[in-house]
Amino acid sequence: MRKKIGMLLVIVSVALNVAFVAVWATHAIPRYLCRHGRTEYAEGIRCPLHRRLGATEEQWREIEPRLVEFRKAAQNVCAEVNKSREELIDLIAAPEVDRSAVAAKQEEILAGQRKMQSLVIEHLRSEKETLNAEQQETFFRMLRRRSGCASHGSAMGMGLGSGPPMSETCRGHGTE
Repeated sequence: MRKKIGMLLVIVSVALNVAFVAVWATHAIPRYLCRHGRTEYAEGIRCPLHRRLGATEEQWREIEPRLVEFRKAAQNVCAEVNKSREELIDLIAAPEVDRSAVAAKQEEILAGQRKMQSLVIEHLRSEKETLNAEQQETFFRMLRRRSGCASHGSAMGMGLGSGPPMSETCRGHGTE
């Protein structure tokens, strides 16, 4: 029984990591660029990622409102999934584990993860529409390099997350 619960927690943990990879990437890439002193960007574009891509002021006017909306939506979904995850842990920690309640909570978490994945896919699609071919190539190359489940790496079959840690923050990133 304990092995099953332990395995369930591992599966839920890995699933959450995968669900939030794209959100992490939207924060990690700009931090990485900032940490490496890339300050030769166009004035007025506050996002280091888009400065690195060489986005024009016109492109930024299209991208910025969508980015703000994406961040708000992603933050809300993330909060919902985190709440469900905490509730799942409480269910498992209870003296008597209600398997049907645990299964229902898992489904709730998976639904939130699907919602997050849909948000990310739609956001990437809209970014792609705004960027020219060269910018798209750079953008997706950066995403491939910087996204992944860094704590699990290739042992989980991902082969991602091999770059430096992204713990430092970058002032001026985003639209604050």
